[in-house]
Amino acid sequence: MQTPTPLRIRISWPAGHLTASLDDTPTSQAITKALPLVSTARTWGAEVYFDIGVSVSRETGAREVVEPGTVAFWTDGDALALPYGPTPISQGDECRLASPCNVLGRLDGDPGLLATVRDGDPVRVELLEA
Repeated sequence: MQTPTPLRIRISWPAGHLTASLDDTPTSQAITKALPLVSTARTWGAEVYFDIGVSVSRETGAREVVEPGTVAFWTDGDALALPYGPTPISQGDECRLASPCNVLGRLDGDPGLLATVRDGDPVRVELLEA
């Protein structure tokens, strides 16, 4: 039996880019069908998020507190959420999202690079071929 190739995406903004590996979830499937896409970055503490024009339901494993570098989907805002440190509602150093989000996967590399994203920057998300 062949193992499915993980879905990989590239997230680019004017000052840099990161790639991410996504788990095979209903939300990941819906997002990859919408790629490539361009959106406008918003920042909230040490989190970058942006609307991706996809609407899905909250999955059973949705979480509010995640590790830095988690790729999450904020169902309340139809947005990809990329936390890399504390947000305004975090307790201590945790990454606390605005509400429970569907966890999609992880960024490859240093999530701290997201600190170079400025509010209002154009962000492009594309699927990487296996």
